[in-house]
Amino acid sequence: MKYVIGLMSGTSLDGVDAALIRTDGERIAEFGAGETREYTAAERAVLQAAVDAALTWGFQGRAPDFAAAEAVLTASHAELVEAVMAKAGLAAAQISLVGFHGQTVLHRAPSGRRKGQTLQIGDGPALAERLGIDVVFDFRSADVAAGGQGAPLAPLYHAALVAQGGLELPLAVVNLGGVANVTWLGPDSDPVAFDTGPANGLIDAWCQQRLGTSHDFNGELAAQGRIDPAALKQLMKHPFFAKAPPKSLDRWDFSLDPVRHLGDADGAATLTAFTARTVAAAIDALGQPGRILATGGGRHNPVLMRMMGEAMGVQPEPVEAVGWRGDLLEAEAFAWLAARVAAGLPTSLPSTTGVARPVSGGRLAHPKA
Repeated sequence: MKYVIGLMSGTSLDGVDAALIRTDGERIAEFGAGETREYTAAERAVLQAAVDAALTWGFQGRAPDFAAAEAVLTASHAELVEAVMAKAGLAAAQISLVGFHGQTVLHRAPSGRRKGQTLQIGDGPALAERLGIDVVFDFRSADVAAGGQGAPLAPLYHAALVAQGGLELPLAVVNLGGVANVTWLGPDSDPVAFDTGPANGLIDAWCQQRLGTSHDFNGELAAQGRIDPAALKQLMKHPFFAKAPPKSLDRWDFSLDPVRHLGDADGAATLTAFTARTVAAAIDALGQPGRILATGGGRHNPVLMRMMGEAMGVQPEPVEAVGWRGDLLEAEAFAWLAARVAAGLPTSLPSTTGVARPVSGGRLAHPKA
């Protein structure tokens, strides 16, 4: 068993999560210290500029220069790893690996015979040199190169937690980040996973544009509004929902145009209902789970959780109900995945990303010293 620290920076650009676990890439022997670091306004501006440049580029022609954003990522992630080590009372020599997800700035799902493309910026060698620890990074490219979606990657970790905890199946785990994805766990079968549609991404964008706030705190804005049926119907017509899984999307694949004519509260209510109903439709297509566990920032939104329960007929529970650490779960997942890369174990399966055969993704960077 190795001490591994995982790092996650989501598409909301709000900050970095770091978590220490002790694992061999199969079982988790210990859940150690965890920390979260918010990006400063200046750091967030640099990262948003990188996302904007990537969206303009669109994988066509010469790639933008992401050096400034990668410098922000290296410094902020290194600081957080050092904070976790200090909290745990461990030295760098005691940490076997760091799992560094990096920052997704652009993702294009496969289409027909065209392979997908995905880019998570982050200088793994620079982080390894700064920390003096081996770093596993670029987790998604190998899956995409082998014909997979490249996302989601946390489902195998969800499956490991469920198996280790002896939880009753069938069970669904819903991750409510910028994008929503579901992991379906049934008896005697590989996990099934795919993106279901937006989660917090559109709601956050709405609040930023209308109110200048980062998100709908506790769903308070949506709670004051009314769902607009016509706008919701228009949102549900997006061609993504007609695709069969496995499937993935970019946070920026959806537009606010169907709700722009609405007031602040009605727009928030409609977008929240959109997330709830698309998650519900995805799970309903898989079957009827005995339990639905919710992770990601969206689980803190009581209006979204209530709407999901109404749409699904099963009230989702935050993952804390089974003892998991919802705010650190994705960071833990990339620590566990890093250990699997080091051991040559799969990080994605045909049933989770649509890849032709199980893939062990990720590249390993060693400190020069």
